[in-house]
Amino acid sequence: QVQLVESGGGLVQPGGSLRLSCVASGSISSIYGMDWYRQAPGNKRELVATTTSSGITNYADSVKGRFTISRDNAKNTMYLQMNSLKPEDTAVYSCNAVIETQGIRGLYWGQGTQVTVSS
Repeated sequence: QVQLVESGGGLVQPGGSLRLSCVASGSISSIYGMDWYRQAPGNKRELVATTTSSGITNYADSVKGRFTISRDNAKNTMYLQMNSLKPEDTAVYSCNAVIETQGIRGLYWGQGTQVTVSS
């Protein structure tokens, strides 16, 4: 069984920072692309940032210059450093990853972590 678990969400004031983590566990052979998504109430799910296994990254225009995605392949962990947070960043943040386990490659999702930006 493979699991993705996010952590690090919470309540923060505008202008503040949070660091999200996404840890993959289980019988893992390889982890390929990993992504962060977010979804606010009433909105579609939005791709926030992506990272490949070699460290190539991409960001949504709305978070460029404020958010940084990174990963520690030795720990099967991905991070999202979020700085200069705005109320419009409020959402449930979820990670996903393409993971190979027992010879089969599949897409896995975490359960999400709530980020609330409010004064």
